[in-house]
Amino acid sequence: MSLKLTIATRESRLALWQANHVKDLLESLGHQVQLLGMTTMGDQILDQPLSKVGGKGLFIKELETALTNGSADLAVHSLKDVPMELPPGFSLACILTREDPRDAWVSNEYASLDNLPKGALVGTSSLRRTVLLNALRPDLKIEPLRGNLDTRLKKLDAGHYQGIILAAAGLKRLGLSNRIRSIFEPHVMLPAAGQGAIGIEVNSDRTDLLDAMATLNHIETTVAVYAERAVSRTMGGSCSMPLAAHATLNNGVLAINAAWGDHLMRDSPLIHAKDSCQIETNVKSSVEFSNILDKATNLGNEVARKLIKQGALPF
Repeated sequence: MSLKLTIATRESRLALWQANHVKDLLESLGHQVQLLGMTTMGDQILDQPLSKVGGKGLFIKELETALTNGSADLAVHSLKDVPMELPPGFSLACILTREDPRDAWVSNEYASLDNLPKGALVGTSSLRRTVLLNALRPDLKIEPLRGNLDTRLKKLDAGHYQGIILAAAGLKRLGLSNRIRSIFEPHVMLPAAGQGAIGIEVNSDRTDLLDAMATLNHIETTVAVYAERAVSRTMGGSCSMPLAAHATLNNGVLAINAAWGDHLMRDSPLIHAKDSCQIETNVKSSVEFSNILDKATNLGNEVARKLIKQGALPF
């Protein structure tokens, strides 16, 4: 059945790329799709860290309002910006195939983090990246960096920082791979839960949309992201949580690594935890898929409990 759909999206260049990507996918399935560009509170407040002004939910509240009042049918998000608990009445209809989940080092002067001189200034507003950077290079100076991807690059180019750290996925999606000087492998800088993945949010009662979006769901990405988000959820995860969680699903093995650090005590060591389990991905029914996601969630919960047992502090 062909549907007429409106996608609510932020108006940053990356958000519009993601929304148009979903639009193209839906149109290839025979649906008619238009975009509704919106400015969110998270886009407007740029002079304070997200952890102090309400968290990453500020990037999706206006889009959820559009779903509620019927001006849009679905909202497209960078999944790492989506709170671990959606408000009542909303559901993640699907998660698309993940782009590169890793972090990227971007600098006009230095090829890698290792090349930075002592005391160099690095830009990031992510508490996760802050604690991981502190563990790698405690001699560096870290200052906040807010704004969309283009804004952050402009601040770097204006000489405000010696280097910045961005998600590799966004740079690659916008054709800016040439700005990447080096990639942080996960064992060096563990990604955020959901990083590199795109999620589609709908009203929970829109069964027509839930059915239509099901064909876009990427099983391997969804399983991995559910495990990651479970770690963060159990830890009370938000942008106020200096937490990393990254899962992979290869050859039927779901493996997840997580790390937590105290951003208020730079000398404190990172706390690490990991676990794995067997996952059958040959899904034949929605019930089987739900059971697989439950298993992934349980694994993430167990990894979070391991962090807490070692001294990590839930938010």
